[in-house]
Amino acid sequence: MKLLIAVDMEGISGVVTWNQVTPDSTEWQRFRRIMTQEVNAAIRGACDAGVDEIIVTDGHWRGDNIIIEDLDKRAKLNCGGTSPFSMIQGVDQGVDIAFFIGYHAMMGTPNAILDHTWSSTRITRVKLNGLAVGETGLNAAVCGHFNVPVILLTGDQSVTQEAQALIPGIQTVLIKKATGRFSAECVSPIENWITIEKAAKQAVIAFKNGNSSKPINNATPIDMEIELQASEMADKVALIPGLKRIDGLKIQFTCDTMPEAYLTFRSIVQMAG
Repeated sequence: MKLLIAVDMEGISGVVTWNQVTPDSTEWQRFRRIMTQEVNAAIRGACDAGVDEIIVTDGHWRGDNIIIEDLDKRAKLNCGGTSPFSMIQGVDQGVDIAFFIGYHAMMGTPNAILDHTWSSTRITRVKLNGLAVGETGLNAAVCGHFNVPVILLTGDQSVTQEAQALIPGIQTVLIKKATGRFSAECVSPIENWITIEKAAKQAVIAFKNGNSSKPINNATPIDMEIELQASEMADKVALIPGLKRIDGLKIQFTCDTMPEAYLTFRSIVQMAG
C-alpha cells in the first residue's frame, strides 16, 4: 500500500505567527524540527497499520522545511519548488491514500491560524465548481482525479471542520484551538505526536476495512473563479489566454480536468505577483 503524506507548516504544533513559518528565521528553524517529528509520527502509525511505501511531500513555501536527516528512513521526500503537482507531488505515481499534515483553513475563516489560500497577499477567495475552497479542497480535488482518498488531516479546529464538511468520513487530529489568526491554545508537541501516530494507524485500518473517506469526484469540466486582492493583479492575470475577467478583482476559467485547473490556478498566483 502506497501513502502520500502532504505536509504544510501553519497547522503544526505551536505555530501562531508568520515568523514561525518564514524560512531562514530563528523560529522557523525551531518549528521545522517539530514539523519533521509530526510527519514521523504519521509515518510510524501508517507503517504499524501495514503501509509499505511512503512519499512525503514538503508543501510549505520553498519546500525545504523538513529536515531530511531526521525524517523516518522508511519514507522518500519530495522537496523543493515548482514541481508539477506542488503540495501533492507524487499523487500521480500509484498512490493509494493520502494524509494532509499541518494544514490551515482557507482565507477569510474566523479563528483560524494564519488563514490563507495559497498566497496571503494575492488570493482572497477561490471557488471550485461554485464551492469556496482552500488548499485542502484544491489538493483533495487533484487527489480525487487520481482516485486517491484523503483519509487523515491535522491542524486547528477551523481546518478540521473545513475538511470534515468537504470530505465525509475523513479522520482529523486537532493540533491546537485557534482563538484568532495569530493566537491559539496549544498543547505539548509530544502529546500531538502520540495522537497523530494513533490516528494515522486508525485511518489506514479504516481504509483497509472499507470504512474511510472516499476520493472527491468533481464534475467536469472544472469551473474555477479566483478573486485577487488588488485590481492590478487582475490586470496582469487577465493577459493569460483563455481567462475571463468578471470584474475588477475576479478571474474565471474552465478546464477539462482538475490537474489542468490546478496548474492554471498556480500560474495565476505566480502571474499576480
